[in-house]
Amino acid sequence: MKPHFYRVACLAMFSTALLSGNAFAQMFATSGGNTQFSASTPLENIEAENKKSQVILNTANNEIAIRMNMREFSFPNKLMQEHFNENYIESEKYPTATFSGKVDKAPDYTKDGDYDVSATGKFTVHGVTKERTIKGKMKIEGGKITISSDFEVALVDHNIEVPKVVFVKIAQIIKVKAKYTLAPYKK
Repeated sequence: MKPHFYRVACLAMFSTALLSGNAFAQMFATSGGNTQFSASTPLENIEAENKKSQVILNTANNEIAIRMNMREFSFPNKLMQEHFNENYIESEKYPTATFSGKVDKAPDYTKDGDYDVSATGKFTVHGVTKERTIKGKMKIEGGKITISSDFEVALVDHNIEVPKVVFVKIAQIIKVKAKYTLAPYKK
């Protein structure tokens, strides 16, 4: 995990919490969030998983930041992983994917329950940033917050090119599943 990411995100969010005057506001975070994607077609099964996604949520102002190292995605086939990093996502040049935004119409974080939520912000993959609203579920239980979401990413939206020779083997719309369990952040 990149400690610098947490320091910068926490400092920004903590400063906002102090300015908002909400003494009950709290930071929630994880460095072990699960992000999966599927680019499967009838000709090829392409799936990967990243178990080290970093997430931080400030309940004072509903700001959320998500960061993942693209090289942390593991594939069942090492050749697929190599092609993903070198040919498609270009991990040397674009090492991370991020989302930075706010939870829309946030629930009362002090009340346990299941909630439909969405977050609007800047989603960056392959060096291309797009404004996105991503829908999901939030479960608040026992002092933890679990966020889950299923959404799609079009390769064309992020200038990810697929060579014509393998074009029919890789889906042009990637299906993403995310599940992040956040605990109170302790400095």
